[in-house]
Amino acid sequence: MAQLSVLREEILSGKYDAAFSRLYPDPAPAVRERYLSVLAGFEERFGAERDVYLFSAPGRTELGGNHTDHNGGKVLAGAVNRDVICAAAKAEGESVMTSLAFGESRADASDLLRRPEELGSSQALMRGVMAGFEKHGYAVGNFVAFTHSTVPGGSGISSSAAFEVLLGTILNHFYNNGAVSPEEIAVIGRFAEAEYFGKPCGVMDQLASALGGIRLFDLTEPTEPQHSAAPAFPADSHILCLVKVGEDHADLTDCYAALPARMKRVAAVFGKERLSQVPEAEFFSSLPRLREETDDDCVLAAVHFYHESRRAMQLADALERCHFPAYLDLVRASGHSSFEHLGNVRIPVEGSRQGACLALAVAEGILGSCGAVRIHGGGFGGTVQCYVPRYLWDKFASAMEALFGEDCLLPLCFRADGACLFEPCFLFLSFCGGVAFCKKPLPHTPSPKTFEFLFFIKKEAFLHQRKGFLFFSPFTFTFLSSPALSHTATPLTS
Repeated sequence: MAQLSVLREEILSGKYDAAFSRLYPDPAPAVRERYLSVLAGFEERFGAERDVYLFSAPGRTELGGNHTDHNGGKVLAGAVNRDVICAAAKAEGESVMTSLAFGESRADASDLLRRPEELGSSQALMRGVMAGFEKHGYAVGNFVAFTHSTVPGGSGISSSAAFEVLLGTILNHFYNNGAVSPEEIAVIGRFAEAEYFGKPCGVMDQLASALGGIRLFDLTEPTEPQHSAAPAFPADSHILCLVKVGEDHADLTDCYAALPARMKRVAAVFGKERLSQVPEAEFFSSLPRLREETDDDCVLAAVHFYHESRRAMQLADALERCHFPAYLDLVRASGHSSFEHLGNVRIPVEGSRQGACLALAVAEGILGSCGAVRIHGGGFGGTVQCYVPRYLWDKFASAMEALFGEDCLLPLCFRADGACLFEPCFLFLSFCGGVAFCKKPLPHTPSPKTFEFLFFIKKEAFLHQRKGFLFFSPFTFTFLSSPALSHTATPLTS
């Protein structure tokens, strides 16, 4: 927190460059310019006489577990370098979020009832996240913010989840002293999207944004999701890229909603709410009965669920074993299952362009067994995920751009950190479910005494942590001696 003019000078002087380099692969001057433009937008709209904070929440890419989250399955996903950032300050009156690209959205923390006329709007998400905080017993209040996003809408990296998690991170630090865990913020974000925004969804998108890194999620209990970290794939050999095929899927909400509904219809035959509550062996032994009581689309969607949940675990295991050829085989199998069993690739409207199908066909022809390609996220003409060997990049890029335009490619890098607050010159630790434990200035070159203090914190963290162990390293703290990232509920490494 600082006066806007002080923040601007600190960014210009390079004090934030180390923190920026952790989040973005871009050159420091470009990142500085982006954050300076957000400060300029805030000053023009809200004035310079406020204590201002900088926040960031990343988009995500789903690596495996396509459409399994809403039925309590397993998903492998990772936070990416594309994010939503903002300059924000506490405010009286109503909350206001504004940006040059999307205009202004308003909601008041004293009026959190659902409004049907706000369905599908940013106002609905603002009101929904605040209502979710209140429902979970946390404090709410108003704020003003100027935002900028590099998460393109409709790109399949979940601009809505990043926005929801950003809102939750602001409320967490402004009104709850960092006591709300990333998992809780994710659950609240899903509540806002499903109940206020009006879009059926699981909680995976929000979890990936809130937590950061690549993680395997077990969503058997949606309100208490489990997760474990996984290593990144070898970026020196392959480029992870999304291809935006440009088909409009704004009117396909019913198609998206049908996918979890089919799975839940199968679960209902067994008297259960979600497929994760039905043992896989019992499902497969009941196929004749299920064909009678549901239909083949429902049965195939359920087949996809069981196979894809298991594949998500196998993908994480392949990364853990550094067996990238096996990983690529699993990616291809995931893509085929989405196409053939789940059916979320072709747009089921007569006369529709089938850009995703075309992208998959052309990419498979170019990449062969050296790469992999699959539908990404919701599907139905959104984006296709490709693992492209670097030596094939030029050929691949030329083919995709010829079909879908020069701006169709979205190369991605993974981001180790989830949603965060930038804290200049402070180490700020806050724990899952917990308490801000330490806020202490560090020298630029930590002394041995400093490291003794940090290892003491590590010991105390173990004693005070309610959900897991936090690990710290001297390198991490050397890095944190310059302006640092304060996470919603975990420090820079966990």
